[in-house]
Amino acid sequence: MKLKSTGIFILALTLAMSACAQDKSLEKQEDNNSILGTLVPSPSKDRILGEILKGVLENYHITKKKLDDSVSKNALDLYIERVDYGKQFLLRKDVNEMNKYKNDLDNEVSDGNLKLINVTSKIMKERLPVIEKHVESLLKKDFDFDKKETLETDAKKRKFVGTVDELKERWRKIVKYEVIAQYLDLVDEQNGVDTSSSDKKKKEKKKPVPKEERLSEKELRKKAREKVAKRYDRVFKRLNEEKRSDQLDKFYNAVAKVYDPHTHYFVPEEKEDFDIEMSGKLEGIGALLREEGSYIKVERIIPGSASWKGKELKAEDIILGVSQDNKEFVDIVDMGIRDAVKLIRGKKDTPVYLKVKKPEGVTSTIKIIRDKVVLEASYAKGSLLTSKKHNLKVGYINVPKFYRDFQDSKGRNSSDDVKAELIRLNKTDAKAVILDLRNNGGGALVDATLMGGLFIDKGPIVQVKQSGAPKVEYDTDGKVYWDKPLIVLINRFSASASEIVAGAMKDYGRAVVVGSSEQTHGKGTVQVILGLNDFLASPLIAQKIGDIGAVKVTSSMFYRVNGNSTQFRGVTPHIELPDQYAFLESGEKSLDYAIPYATVDPVDFKPWKKHKYDISKLKKNSSKRVKESKLFKQISESVEWSKERKDLTQRSLTLTDMKQFREEAREVGEKYDKLIEEAHGKKSEEDLTVEPLVKLKNKAEKEIYEEVREGIQKDPVIEETMNIAQDMIKA
Repeated sequence: MKLKSTGIFILALTLAMSACAQDKSLEKQEDNNSILGTLVPSPSKDRILGEILKGVLENYHITKKKLDDSVSKNALDLYIERVDYGKQFLLRKDVNEMNKYKNDLDNEVSDGNLKLINVTSKIMKERLPVIEKHVESLLKKDFDFDKKETLETDAKKRKFVGTVDELKERWRKIVKYEVIAQYLDLVDEQNGVDTSSSDKKKKEKKKPVPKEERLSEKELRKKAREKVAKRYDRVFKRLNEEKRSDQLDKFYNAVAKVYDPHTHYFVPEEKEDFDIEMSGKLEGIGALLREEGSYIKVERIIPGSASWKGKELKAEDIILGVSQDNKEFVDIVDMGIRDAVKLIRGKKDTPVYLKVKKPEGVTSTIKIIRDKVVLEASYAKGSLLTSKKHNLKVGYINVPKFYRDFQDSKGRNSSDDVKAELIRLNKTDAKAVILDLRNNGGGALVDATLMGGLFIDKGPIVQVKQSGAPKVEYDTDGKVYWDKPLIVLINRFSASASEIVAGAMKDYGRAVVVGSSEQTHGKGTVQVILGLNDFLASPLIAQKIGDIGAVKVTSSMFYRVNGNSTQFRGVTPHIELPDQYAFLESGEKSLDYAIPYATVDPVDFKPWKKHKYDISKLKKNSSKRVKESKLFKQISESVEWSKERKDLTQRSLTLTDMKQFREEAREVGEKYDKLIEEAHGKKSEEDLTVEPLVKLKNKAEKEIYEEVREGIQKDPVIEETMNIAQDMIKA
């Protein structure tokens, strides 16, 4: 892909000439048009990378923001956060020293003289041995588990300290906290307490360790310290062996993230991992991960994957450790995502154990049997739902993502699959269709346009603006594949293409949009991935400097037909239901430097006239049912409890308090699970039957569909959506 802007092309040409000059032993090469200047010495790899990266950010990013001092100041803050998220290594004087470069990062990118990286390396080389020796010393002796003291566990609320002694005291509390947590894990293990959140695992009761094999209190404490010591051995080994590519990752991405949260520089190794990481192209667990400070967080679960089938690992979970045998866990806090992914990946049918911290603060161990992604489970699927209570049949189509095989014109795509399901539903007694876009992170724009067009005869679906006037994407086939009532389901994890379809259906008045959150994710931007070597004018340069990585850059924005952007504000539902993740700070609005909401002129379109609904009446009826629902009541109570827990970041460091905190979390979780089960019971299963629209061919398909059926029958949102469908049909 030879993408060229004038400035970048001149740069590439200049670098090529410089490389040739070097080969001919010329001392200099003159080029009056060079953006590097008239005298071009042999450029370093960092300089070549920096100049191309600068050109890509300034020319291809939608904001056309110049890489200047204002970007530099913000980038420095992000850089310091990436270097020491937990405020566990740097002192205030170190931060002050680094702040001297707050106006220089833009220049360092351009000239390839990365002084800030050198300063950081010097500080860390001095500090690491001191902290490592201190931690080693701490773990050689027992802690006082009864001493009344607290630890701030939220790194964002901490301040950088002034002295090494203060830093050592912070570390003492951190290590003590981890030792007590490890001790309590060992006690649970010895008592046969299952800390897993899996319903399936609760049926496999663990046996307590026989009395004669039990460790004493003293032995348990010692073992806890030994386990924590092993973790920190690995942590410090990793920090001491940090590669140049890791340093470049922190530096360049601190700059890139000032442009927006989705712009990202991939070092060569990371680009390779990006192409395959947890996407189903390798055997693994099927989860997309992201780095957030010191932690590895789950971004999204791949439909049909081992994680999807296990139902334990969820978006926003933090992975603390990885084990192959459920015994020796490798701590991945502060580990780079590439190294973490390598630990998690593995051969099909082999187990991996993840120590996971849930958003509400509960820690549990999850076992996942690695597998290939079952592609069938990631495709759109239709079912026929029958409610005995309402004597009502409703079509249900779940769309996990907007997929399309761009390499194979005959390959499957989401819009054709949904069309096929609608054709099948038209042959049934279904009175309405539920299009479920919950947890759908988006995908191909063409499928968003085509899918929206299945429900209207023709007209605009979305506007895409890069620069100048927006380009309007139209449905032009003049056909409606479903003309009866339509409900679109969304939640806080519905993003991008999902928001385009939901927004279009809302604007046309074509559907009633029901959401288990106040809005969708709010990602209304488009990214392209550019290989930076493609900007080199000469193969000679590429041969000399090797691969310099790639950039994912935000190039354009989506707008609804009414002119409103889906960026930041997302799509708000007509009817909002209780959200079990309402305690989370998620979505575009929670991200630093997110591109703000914007509008363009609306485009002409003809609203849907066949069905008109009294939204206020539908909303009022739904609200009344929700208030009377035991299940939704429990969801709301659970959210309030999780909010309170989430805010309790100042933790007591006594054994008694930490034990009580953990037991309370376990009790509430078990109580919630039990109440959910009781609220559903057999009643909902008997009332709501679920039938596939196609004949299931084999055992694998039947097993997958059995999980689909069970998920639908136990979903309170589906239950209420069926009630809403009944109200729409009666109207």
